[in-house]
Amino acid sequence: MKKFIEDREQLEKLAPVATAPIKHHVFVCNGKSCSAVGSAEVKKAFEEQLDAKNLRYGKASKGRNPSGEILLTDCSSMGFCSIGAAVLIYPEGVWYAQVGAEDVEEIIEEHLENGNVVKRLALVEMISED
Repeated sequence: MKKFIEDREQLEKLAPVATAPIKHHVFVCNGKSCSAVGSAEVKKAFEEQLDAKNLRYGKASKGRNPSGEILLTDCSSMGFCSIGAAVLIYPEGVWYAQVGAEDVEEIIEEHLENGNVVKRLALVEMISED
């Protein structure tokens, strides 16, 4: 059985993401249906553009920013396979459908940097209207 680590400093040293200034978590589906309509290219576009803007969280040794505000993650099916490629952004809970690599710049600039949902691609918006 694995030993449970109680020391918070040790946990943070082992998992620096725990103290990272993450503002957004972007999931890109890599399931079978999304892969068939270019999700790998969508993920690559996010990687390249977030890295170019120094926004992508990760290890400096991998060319990422340890203080980056955006965490990019692959995931499997999100449940709307027939209208992929699918992208999900938290904490807002916005589900984007039919995303192509050519849409990534707009999602980064409008949504991730300026806080505006890209309506033409949004399938579900969970953002509360305060």
